Amino acid sequence: MIRTQVYLTDEQARDIKLKAKRENKREAEVIRELLSEGMKKSTGKTQESTGESLLRLAAIGGKGPADLSSRVDDYLYGENN
Repeated sequence: MIRTQVYLTDEQARDIKLKAKRENKREAEVIRELLSEGMKKSTGKTQESTGESLLRLAAIGGKGPADLSSRVDDYLYGENN
């Protein structure tokens, strides 16, 4: 994980603190979950992690495209990355 610092409004800090208490979680965990949910909503689709992409490629096994080794980034991240 990467440590970062952000400024929150008083209202945001209060809401995060309340949500963390309600769900018996740490505030940092609540913030990470909210960020992930927001990212999914803003892109309109679920983002696939690098690990999930690699597992998906591994599942293809020998049935993958012949040019997989030379175009692995295109298959993992899309041609317009």
